[in-house]
Amino acid sequence: MEEQAMLARDLVLRVCAGATEFDPHWIRVDGKVTTPFLVPRDRNLVRAIVDAGRAMGVDRLLVCRTRPEFSYAPVTEVPLDTDTLIDLIRGWGPTPTDFLVCVEDFSAAVLVTAQDLTVAAGPADFVRALVGADIPQVRTHFGNRARIEGDPELARAARLYRCADTPARGGPGPDAHELLSRRADALRRSRAAPALRALRGAWGWLMVGVLLTAPLALPALDGAVVPALVTAFLLLFQLALLARSRTVSFAGLLRTAALGALLLWPAALAESALVGLLGADPYGVVPYTYVAVTVEELVKLLPLLLFALLAFRRARRTAAVDLLLLAAASGAGFQLAEHIATAVSVGASPLGGDLFLPGGTVVGDPSGGVAAVFSGHAVTTGLVGAALGLAVVGRGTWLWLLPPLAFTLAFLEHLNLNALLAGAALHPVSGAVLTLLGGGTLTPFLLVVLLVCAVATDHRLIATAAESVPPLPGQPPLARLRRRARGRSVALRVRIPSDIAPLFRRAALAWADLPVVLTTTLSAIVHEFTVCLVAARRGPGALCDTWRFLRLRRANAMGEARSAGRPWRRHPSQEELTRTARDLAVRLGLAATGGVTGAMAAMTGLRMLAAVVTVPAPPAPAAEPAYAYLAADRVQSWLSSLGTADLVWAALAAAAVLTLLVAGNGVPRAHPRMREFLRSPAANTGAVLGMLAPGQVGYALLGVLGLTLPRRVDTLLVR
Repeated sequence: MEEQAMLARDLVLRVCAGATEFDPHWIRVDGKVTTPFLVPRDRNLVRAIVDAGRAMGVDRLLVCRTRPEFSYAPVTEVPLDTDTLIDLIRGWGPTPTDFLVCVEDFSAAVLVTAQDLTVAAGPADFVRALVGADIPQVRTHFGNRARIEGDPELARAARLYRCADTPARGGPGPDAHELLSRRADALRRSRAAPALRALRGAWGWLMVGVLLTAPLALPALDGAVVPALVTAFLLLFQLALLARSRTVSFAGLLRTAALGALLLWPAALAESALVGLLGADPYGVVPYTYVAVTVEELVKLLPLLLFALLAFRRARRTAAVDLLLLAAASGAGFQLAEHIATAVSVGASPLGGDLFLPGGTVVGDPSGGVAAVFSGHAVTTGLVGAALGLAVVGRGTWLWLLPPLAFTLAFLEHLNLNALLAGAALHPVSGAVLTLLGGGTLTPFLLVVLLVCAVATDHRLIATAAESVPPLPGQPPLARLRRRARGRSVALRVRIPSDIAPLFRRAALAWADLPVVLTTTLSAIVHEFTVCLVAARRGPGALCDTWRFLRLRRANAMGEARSAGRPWRRHPSQEELTRTARDLAVRLGLAATGGVTGAMAAMTGLRMLAAVVTVPAPPAPAAEPAYAYLAADRVQSWLSSLGTADLVWAALAAAAVLTLLVAGNGVPRAHPRMREFLRSPAANTGAVLGMLAPGQVGYALLGVLGLTLPRRVDTLLVR
């Protein structure tokens, strides 16, 4: 053991507010998980403290007594050895005293009082090593014991560390989203639910048949509707698959896409009104560029505004990646409607782009080069949504620079395409800015980068909510990798001087914490994936229940992390979520073990009003313009030329598209038993239709494939 120059007073003042309690400000820094618990001061406690140090990846701990009479005693540096720490404590004398065990960079600490009260604070891995995997259960048990025993010290600790929280009268009430969810849950439990599910499935397959047969009666629909619908599904599926921290369902994304498709007509009306006010030709350069681009880029963000207004409680539980997904879904729906309207009227070419994030447009010039690249409404709007998500959830002032930058890129990319098709060109300055931002070619790559950053940001926050969120079944994987990352972080943080400029210090601390954020994110993703694999072996029912639980768990964790101690609305309640977690753990055999704004967008659009100048240009290339008024005008002219029978088929096709976007895409909730289906298939046809709507076939296939997994999948997680 070596004695450091640091005095006990210096260490205690950094971490504690008194001899027996932590400083609340220190706890709030980095979102530490805090858990008080009652255990005897014995060898097991010391061994757990040493194990917690190993979980942090360090090889030594700082130890000192916290009472005022020991303020000028030196802080002792202790290796991770149980006997050494016990010898140090015994050397203080036979009288029990309060002492503090802390990591070198002050990121985690254990406060042991002279009584049986011990408080652990730090990252979730550190606290789990002391109290076990189910941190919320330990906190609840402590709060209940403090209330029952009536001990003033325990009651104060329960209040200080928020273990005795009780719902306050007049707290946050439900929003429209929660009220609708409750009504839907009540409907699912009603006697009419099986019949309604069967009707939904039958109607969905009927609409699929309509889409496949409508081109036979109305040739203009051939190659216009189905490819565009598949493209929208594929793009949203790819983004949802990568967004491993999302709290919105895939069915919710498709409903947002339906809303985005319907927004084509309000956008066309707004463009028509503005063109009328300007007295311009609707097919001139100004409406094609200034009016169309400004209106459409703002209209596509309306679903985010509606979400914040109508589901304001739910918006507090959203992740950063959710805003990306909702914005991309709105853009995908808008693009779907715009493409179908143009394709059925003038026979536009199919949506282009690669298999990854399809739907973009590339316009060539006469020399064979590329004149303009438009990544598509889904990608550009998703980019703006990603920037908004990082700014709202990331809590960094500098992050608010991202939304105007993303909107500028989306605006210029859209403007460049429409200007070229209108026989104009970008101003050289605007062209230089667009080139600097990637020219449209890099936009999908930038979207993926922001998505990865959003997922990492979300999981960093989710990890700080371990106090109230039930743990996942089994032990978190990649423990060795997390230990190495945390050990490296501690070693770097202690070398960062505290007297350098705050900007440089924050940058250095962020660099030191980056491996921890990445490994925590990777560990959480692997843990969730492994839980899904184990659940898949138990059948489709367990797998679907696991998917729903993981999404709701992330939502409540984001609500807890973003609330920063302020009252917020849980849905479902903590008791319901805990009950679901324990039931799922039992079913899997893995029970938890101990141990932008509209004003900013408008300002950005106004800055671009001088971005287009009319120039002599070659004939406009054959490409589909991103102009809602033109698309709506064309489809209106096309509809007026149809007969009654053709109008009926067109209406049926539109109803089919909206039906497939709105209904029958959620994770199935009721699964027929295979034995009953094999015995009487006719009697169980309704139950099969209830879980096999067109949008649910993928869930069923994954559920069936899960039954073929080998038994060794169960060994991927341990209790």
